[in-house]
Amino acid sequence: MNHSPNLLIDRPHPGIARVTLSQPARRNALNAAMWAALPRVLADLAADDTVRALILTGDGEHFAAGADISEFSTLYSTPETSAKISADIQSAFDAIGAFPMPTIAMIRGACVGGGCGLALCCDIRFADETAKFAITPTKLGLVYPFGDIARLIDAVGVANASDIMLSARVITAEAAQDMGLIHSALSVDALEAQVMDYANRILGLSPESLRITKSMITAYRKGQRTDTPETDAQFAAGFTSKDFGEGFRAFLEKRKPNFK
Repeated sequence: MNHSPNLLIDRPHPGIARVTLSQPARRNALNAAMWAALPRVLADLAADDTVRALILTGDGEHFAAGADISEFSTLYSTPETSAKISADIQSAFDAIGAFPMPTIAMIRGACVGGGCGLALCCDIRFADETAKFAITPTKLGLVYPFGDIARLIDAVGVANASDIMLSARVITAEAAQDMGLIHSALSVDALEAQVMDYANRILGLSPESLRITKSMITAYRKGQRTDTPETDAQFAAGFTSKDFGEGFRAFLEKRKPNFK
């Protein structure tokens, strides 16, 4: 698997893949190589049928402090280089959003700018009490892409998104939970155990149902609001699937299903 040395991939449990953003000396700020490698890493993991859940986290005390500003003078020196890094960042966001199985962001410390954008692309977001959230393009004279603003609005609503974007203020984990930016704010000691418990719960569910449900959620996020022939067919196919046969038998036999 070819990837940046600043992206660590491991399997904390069979069926669970973990991608760790690793540039701890810079609070895991993502450099150009990391942005470019993320889609390749995620494509490799998506092609692995044994992966049922993906955890995205940061190395050490932080999730990610956004893009690595030390590279800005080079990356944004010309319209061409600016377009290239912008496309790489969007490709990384799209790859997380399109991942076929559930994705969980495990957040500590700084979750800022592009780091917060990455977390928003995940299906579920857990953070501990050290987490701090901010989206700060107005501090740098930049403009956040429309698609990323839309994703933020989907998570927290227009009023809260306006507050986050227009003030560029730092949001605590407790406030982030109240807004819907994260699903749970936990103690430092409880975060990893809660994330692993959640991921292990997913492992007991139907992978086919998970995959199709995720595809429908992704379609909704892209603007679909009514059934299509494709979603009708996906729904109907569920009743003849191998997983439904096992799930139904397990229910009747009062046992846990054994999905493979």
